[in-house]
Amino acid sequence: MTKTPLTLLLAALFAPSLALAATLELPADARLEVQVIDRLALDQESPRQADILLRPVANGQGSHALPDHCVMVGDARLDGERIRLTTSSVTCIATDGGDSEIYSGAMSAAAYDADGAFGIAACEAGRCELTPEHSFELRLASELSIEEQENPSEQINIRRREAEGTGVANPVPAERPDPDQ
Repeated sequence: MTKTPLTLLLAALFAPSLALAATLELPADARLEVQVIDRLALDQESPRQADILLRPVANGQGSHALPDHCVMVGDARLDGERIRLTTSSVTCIATDGGDSEIYSGAMSAAAYDADGAFGIAACEAGRCELTPEHSFELRLASELSIEEQENPSEQINIRRREAEGTGVANPVPAERPDPDQ
């Protein structure tokens, strides 16, 4: 999905903590609506799982937003009738037309359910399961501030656009009538 400059401007106005320039920033206690990417199942025989992949819910209801193309990594453990899920890292790619920014770094957040309690109430008969259809809230434990990283593919795309005639330093001459004819 490609975003127009107007859409990005509106997103920046409604989510002022989301920076698409040089730093991705969110305040401590920011709330993000997320979901697991793959089904997660825990029980008494398998009460823990590491490296759970999460993604933001498109147009989520949290207090803040991440770019659409983000993956968060976390760990889950069974705690009574709830799944306790915490995150350790995030990687995001923010796009604007043919340009993209990459952000990757540490993220400390914990999952809360719709009842506002820590952990997700997703257990039935001793088996706890989360599916990609089940969204929940992540609350940041500390401020998130990640600098933009080097994006080698962006440099390749710039050179490709220049070679195809759409760049500023285009080596391909424009098609113009020959003045000598």
